Parts: sequence; C-alpha cells; structure tokens
Amino acid sequence: MQVEQVTDPIAYHAEGPVWWPGWGGLRWVDMLAGDVLSLRPDGSIGRRTVGTIAACVRPRTGGGAVIGVERGFALEDPDGTLQVLPPVFLDAGVRMNEGDCDPHGRFWCGSMAADRSPSATLYRLDPDRTVTPVLTGVTVSNGLSWTPDGDRAFYNDTATQQVAVFDVDADRGLTHRRVFAEIAESDGHPDGLTVDAQGGVWVALYGGGAVHHYLPGGTLADVIELPVSKVTACTFGGEHLDELFITTSREDLPDDAEPLAGSVFRARPGVTGQPARTFAG
Repeated sequence: MQVEQVTDPIAYHAEGPVWWPGWGGLRWVDMLAGDVLSLRPDGSIGRRTVGTIAACVRPRTGGGAVIGVERGFALEDPDGTLQVLPPVFLDAGVRMNEGDCDPHGRFWCGSMAADRSPSATLYRLDPDRTVTPVLTGVTVSNGLSWTPDGDRAFYNDTATQQVAVFDVDADRGLTHRRVFAEIAESDGHPDGLTVDAQGGVWVALYGGGAVHHYLPGGTLADVIELPVSKVTACTFGGEHLDELFITTSREDLPDDAEPLAGSVFRARPGVTGQPARTFAG
C-alpha cells in the first residue's frame, strides 16, 4: 500500500492525530515541543504552544478542544481561550502521553515515566472535570480506541509488545483485559492506534517503520510501510473518512538521518474510519 507525504518534516515528535470537521480537518501534536498543529485547507500549518508537553488533543462537543498536557489536562474554548486544569499528579519524572474520547464523552489519557518504569497510570477525565485513575502499573500508556458499538476498547502499553483488548461495562468500565495481538520486537513497538468503521485495528509501530492492520478477530491483514522508522500514530480523516493520516517522529535521530522523519503521511487503505468522538465537558 502506497503512502504520500502530506507535510514537510515540521515536528520533532509528532503524535496523536485526529480529524474533526468542526475545526476544519486534521490536528496533531508536536508532543515534546508542547505544540498543537493543524493542517489548513491550503496546506499550510498552524502551530500553537499549550505548555511544555502537548500529549494529545481531541475535540470538545461544544467546540474547542481537550488537551493532555504535562501533568494533566487543559481545555480550549471555541474562541481559543486556554484553561489549564489543576495537576493530576506532581511527579516530575512522569508526564502525560496519549489518549482518546470514549462513546460517553469522557477523555482518557495515560502517562509514562521518563525512566520507562511501570509507574504510570491511565486516567479518565469526566465532563464534570473529575479525574479517575483507571489503570495503574502502566509503563508507556499509548494507543487507545473503541469499537464502533462501544463494546470493546483496544489499548497499548508499549513495553508489553501487545495490543490489549477490554470489554466495556457501563458500571465497571474496562474489564476482562486480554491479548488481541502480539508484536514481535523485530517489527517495532506498538504506539498509537485507531479502530475503523468495520472494527479493524490499525497500529503504528515505533521503530518498525510501519502500520499494521488487524481484522476484528486479531488476524494481521495489511502492512503499510513508511520511509521513516519512528511511526507514532494514525487516524482516519478526509471528507469521507477514507484517508489514513500517519504521524512520525525524529526523536533521538541524528540530524542527517531519515530526512522525512517528523512528517505526516497519508494512505488510502480502502476502508473508512469512525468519526472522532468528542469530550462533552
């Protein structure tokens, strides 16, 4: 499957892409720069600094965005006003990393420790702005997405080399964790993921230069190869949600290595994605 380059290599560590018509298309983060980026209709790039870390951005139902920042959450109003909520944790060795919104309008975002120890947590921000720890003992909280019917959720704790799947219970939340897919270290490390409208799972492989597509039963169906090694996340977008946008990183690469790293790429995989879910707060 062919990919095309959408942007120049403008990010150091691009992550967390999401397509939302309400803000005109694609946004993603340059995580370690603390910036939220946007792709304008003319192909130019908007960039806004929201803190020292911009971990993840998702749309709010009423306009604006919810953003995972270094130690918690921030809310952007439709007029651009930014409000940083009280910190969720104070440990300077831990930062937020990646997340998504669920079918109930809640925003989930997980953390990671700088030393990659299992001391991170997956948190849930409810519309009333209460924060609940959902999973503890996490190493690098990464890709998270729900099936179209909302009955299952997929999740990557990168160090496990697994894509996990949970059942979703209305009262108990994420239950019955089990392995959906194993990733060989030679194929890279599971990073961001998205679930398409048919329940297929698309997993970015950091260090593997690829995106894996798994059928709903866990069978590997397709491999999208990219011209850079550090593939971080993917999302469906475009007017018909039939384009897969893929973010990449050049974190820790020598200056003269992989000149396209940090670009956004696009593939047309022949399936459609789900509309982005929004934060109701």
